[in-house]
Amino acid sequence: MLHVDVITLFPEMFAPVIGLSIVGRAVERGLAAVRVHDLVAVCEPGARADERPFGGGPGMVLRVEPLASTIDAIIAAAPAGERRRIVLTSASGPRFGQADARAFAAADRLIVICGHYEGVDERLSRLYPIEERSLGDFVLTGGEIPAMAFVDAAVRLLDGAIAPESRAAESFARGDELDYPVYTRPPVFRGVDVPEVLLSGDHAAIAAWRRQRSRDRAVARNAQRPNET
Repeated sequence: MLHVDVITLFPEMFAPVIGLSIVGRAVERGLAAVRVHDLVAVCEPGARADERPFGGGPGMVLRVEPLASTIDAIIAAAPAGERRRIVLTSASGPRFGQADARAFAAADRLIVICGHYEGVDERLSRLYPIEERSLGDFVLTGGEIPAMAFVDAAVRLLDGAIAPESRAAESFARGDELDYPVYTRPPVFRGVDVPEVLLSGDHAAIAAWRRQRSRDRAVARNAQRPNET
C-alpha cells in the first residue's frame, strides 16, 4: 500500500480527489491511503502558518515550525525502515515527469508539502530530504493543484488501480512514446472518416498503424518543444 500524506493550508480542496475517480477507487480497494494534514491546525494558538520574510520583500513565507511539527508527527507514526519520499511543490523545482510518478508509486510513503506564497522557509530542506518538483514553467497561486497531479499520477500506477493493458498502452509507458490516436462511433462525422485500417479487422495492420502513429506523435511533440539550455 502507498501511504500518501498531504500537508496543506487548504485541506478542503482534496476531498473530491480522494473520494472520486481512480484515486478514490484505489483507496476503497486498499491500494492507497491518503491523509490530508491541515497546516493551520498545528500552529500555536493565535499564531499564523506564514510570516514576512527576513530581509524584507513582498509576500509571505511558510514558517518552518508547523511544517516540521507535521512531518515529525507523520514520521513518528510510520513504520521504521519504510521507503519514504518528501516532496515540496515549487516552481523552482525540476519539472515532474512520468519517471517521478513511477518512483513515487514505488515508495511506501509519499509526503507532499503544498508550497504557498513566496515559498517555504529554506531551513526545512536542511532538516529533511526534501525533493522539489514543479508542474511546469509557470506559477500557480498555491501548491494544491500540483500536489493533486503528483498524487493522481503516482496512485494510478499502483497494481490494481487501473487495467494493466490500459497502463501498458498509454503515453510514456515505453520511454518517450505517446499514446496513439483513438476513434469510436460513428465511423463518419461531419465528413471526417475514421482511418480505414481501424475498420479492417486486420489486427496486425492495426497494431502497426498504432505504433507508427505513436512514434509520429512523439516526433511532432519534440519538434514543438522550445530549445532547453
